[in-house]
Amino acid sequence: MLEAKSVVKTFEGFRALDEATMTVPKGAVYGLVGPNGAGKSTIIRHFTGVYRPDSGQLLLEGQPIYENPDVKRRIAVIPDDWFYFPQANIAEMSRFYAGMYPTFDRERYQKMKQVFPISDVQPIRRMSKGQQKQAAFWLAMCCRPDYLILDEPVDGLDPVMRRQVWSLLLGDVAENGTTVLVSSHNLRELEDVCDHVGIMNKGKVLLQHSLSELQDNTVKLQVAYPGVEPELPAGLNVVHRSSVGRVHTYILRGNREEILATMATTNPLLLEAIPLTLEEIFIYELGGADYAVRDIVL
Repeated sequence: MLEAKSVVKTFEGFRALDEATMTVPKGAVYGLVGPNGAGKSTIIRHFTGVYRPDSGQLLLEGQPIYENPDVKRRIAVIPDDWFYFPQANIAEMSRFYAGMYPTFDRERYQKMKQVFPISDVQPIRRMSKGQQKQAAFWLAMCCRPDYLILDEPVDGLDPVMRRQVWSLLLGDVAENGTTVLVSSHNLRELEDVCDHVGIMNKGKVLLQHSLSELQDNTVKLQVAYPGVEPELPAGLNVVHRSSVGRVHTYILRGNREEILATMATTNPLLLEAIPLTLEEIFIYELGGADYAVRDIVL
């Protein structure tokens, strides 16, 4: 389990993390989402021991992460700006990784040559962005980490390779119990692979739940009435509403069955609950004046 407890980090007066608290359950695939500047990359750098918090704790199974080599050996990371030595190739970087990770699997390294269609003797600096990302996955997965932390992990990969990489990652989760923390703006992709989600904004973790809990506690309804839309019953927590003709769409917070029972009292012609996507949950959780889509005349 990865834990951040009331973590604060300030850069030249800017509070990048503001009492951020989150828990990544062991064996989970945890998707961390939020707008640009929310603090996602900053908290990832704390979890990997790059940054030292001004206050608060970063723990792996109860042990502090910062300046703790024994704990860091259990974590592999693929940041958005992956590091490699300027003149190195993948084979040379594999020896560097093997020196840091006692669990580095040479047999798996050879098998990965069949997965990634790139040469391990070509200088990495001469590879495309997508090829460099493949190299990062090749090396990180050979470390066989207990915890894998990813920041925009498949950015630059083509659709086939994206699917291949996720298949490998989920295979490690299923077979080895690997815990994955992934930050990405591709919410549609995260919805397919994550079982837990945390939403960040302005340096805080606003909420974190299993994806199924999030979808159960936020309900999207399509409703049609024979005439004028009636006033909705009191007590409903409506966070968004829109209409197209006689069909009204509502986003409500609360228990699905209770909401359906309450809405049934308005005698609709049509009453249907529709599953919410992660993108819709993200937008409505961050709804309000500071995260509205603005109409701008240029």
